[in-house]
Amino acid sequence: MEFTKMHGLGNDFLVFYREQELPQNVSDLAIKWCNRYFGVGADGLVFILPSDQADFKMRIINSDGTEAEQCGNAIRCVSKYVYEAGHTEKLRMTFETLGAGVQEVLLKVVDGDVKNVRVDMGEPILEGTKIPTTLEGETVMGQPIESNGQWFNFTAVSMGNPHCVIYVDDAPHFELETWGPQLETHPYFPRKTNVEFATVTSPERIEMRVWERGAGPTLACGSGACATLVSSVLNGYTQRKAWVGLKGGDLYIEWNPSDNHVYMTGPAEIVYQGEIE
Repeated sequence: MEFTKMHGLGNDFLVFYREQELPQNVSDLAIKWCNRYFGVGADGLVFILPSDQADFKMRIINSDGTEAEQCGNAIRCVSKYVYEAGHTEKLRMTFETLGAGVQEVLLKVVDGDVKNVRVDMGEPILEGTKIPTTLEGETVMGQPIESNGQWFNFTAVSMGNPHCVIYVDDAPHFELETWGPQLETHPYFPRKTNVEFATVTSPERIEMRVWERGAGPTLACGSGACATLVSSVLNGYTQRKAWVGLKGGDLYIEWNPSDNHVYMTGPAEIVYQGEIE
């Protein structure tokens, strides 16, 4: 199978184009190929498949073999791939996703090179049971949560996949690998959750680190950046447009009041191409 190794701000994937459907043993393949010591190494596999609803369909398999509903960094990668590989000439195209419906992207191209991708990430889901959490209410904000004797307060947001946003004093140096896996599997989250630890440094900037459901600590999370911006607006910490600083770089996030959609803009890069059995 031919693959292209790509990353969005360090959140890396093996991208496959020629398949018509997911391989039957795709979970086992993801665990094997994503291993950074005995495989190629990646946060997940991304398959670009035919779609009868959009220009392309995107399916994402995490490094632990589970499937993700969507991924903001992955959609920027596949957008760059299909354009630069000549599979489309469109600068505006659509992708069918498992959990976020059909998403539209807009490419900024300079001399044939996709410099950045603006993604319509859709409307955030805020109702507790729809995120899903086990908590009732139109929003889940400032909700106490306990893990191993430590208490936090979180805001829950879904961008087609669940997120738990927690504000801390120093996100870049927070003990991510201590608390991330414990909160990911907390009983409040029946389908587990992505966990974002955020520090608001100004009304236009947030520093964030992420523990991704099914992948662990990653250098960036596009849907997590969107969820963090939505949470920060709801809590009165930021404006509706802000930069989110991740370990791998910055994403520009907008929560548009006119259509209630969240828009994410950022880069994607091709690392190399190869073949794997």
